[in-house]
Amino acid sequence: MSNGFRKFLQSVSLAAVVVFAAGAASAQTLAYVSDDFLGVAVIDTATNTFVANVPVDAGGSLTAAPNGAFVYVSNATDTVSVIAAATNTVVATIAIPQPVQIAFTPDSAFAYVTSTALNRDNVAEVYVIDVAKHKVVDTIPLDQGLSGVAVTPDGAFVWVASPETNETYVVDTATNTLAATVGFGGNSLAFTPDGAFAYLTSAPDSTVSVVSTATHTLVAGIPGVTGLDIAITPDGDFAYVPEPFSGDVAVIDTATNTVTTTVPIIGTPAFVAITPDGAFAYVVDPAGVVYVIDTATNTVADSVTGGFALGGIDILVKPASPTTKAQCLNGGWATFSNPSFANQGSCISYVNGL
Repeated sequence: MSNGFRKFLQSVSLAAVVVFAAGAASAQTLAYVSDDFLGVAVIDTATNTFVANVPVDAGGSLTAAPNGAFVYVSNATDTVSVIAAATNTVVATIAIPQPVQIAFTPDSAFAYVTSTALNRDNVAEVYVIDVAKHKVVDTIPLDQGLSGVAVTPDGAFVWVASPETNETYVVDTATNTLAATVGFGGNSLAFTPDGAFAYLTSAPDSTVSVVSTATHTLVAGIPGVTGLDIAITPDGDFAYVPEPFSGDVAVIDTATNTVTTTVPIIGTPAFVAITPDGAFAYVVDPAGVVYVIDTATNTVADSVTGGFALGGIDILVKPASPTTKAQCLNGGWATFSNPSFANQGSCISYVNGL
């Protein structure tokens, strides 16, 4: 890998879509987009307009917690910013050297952050954050060039990909120890909703690798797709890969593992997130435009212009009011605005009174 290409990979940030399934009658779906100059921009997907901006230190990759409580942002200043979705303010800053991508466990209890910084043993580590405390509680030494990270839908394993070593490391989340190594690396990865397959993008060799999570073996290679990010629709039928070098978004049919169509973008599509209903894919051009693709027709239906150096994107559903006690747990109480709550107990009391 050339130094120039490695620098490009390190300068961009990736993200994968996270869905918060809420039972509330009214909810707000928001897209969070990092901006190297302004921080994190917030888009209301109902109107496709910017509704807020959250100052952070040169935000890069970002990911929303599944319970909708927080958005974690990796910064160029060796920190991770914690944004409370209820108020769109930074409530904590966590020191992590050279953070890259972030993934939450399905219960939102822990976040895993890849880093390119090397420790004393000359290997990079994954940092494990206790979300309730916003504190690093463990580190997992793996190898150099760590980038993509995703937690399996059942929460049992976290996969960490390295485009530099061309390996993907499978970590047991119960012990935070290495359980297996897969002989295919990548810049970013996403799981099918049933957890059966992992899709890994690899920009250097223009191939998307499809790996069985049961056997850790390659089941398909999709050539000619040069992308840094990937998102899979909630029904698992399609994967969307922005291709910054061709200016298209490749649409992969997961049943046949072939590219069925490409969506042309006027610009340099680099990052993608899909709405919880699967109706739209939001694609970021770092030059300052977010394109909205209608997944039914695979055409650009809208665009949102703003910012200067846009990066990672993720989508969060913020419910207006809780209907179950579970929605109050793991920081979920902080996401509600009608009414808002001072703590978890007041949220549970509200639900008990319904």
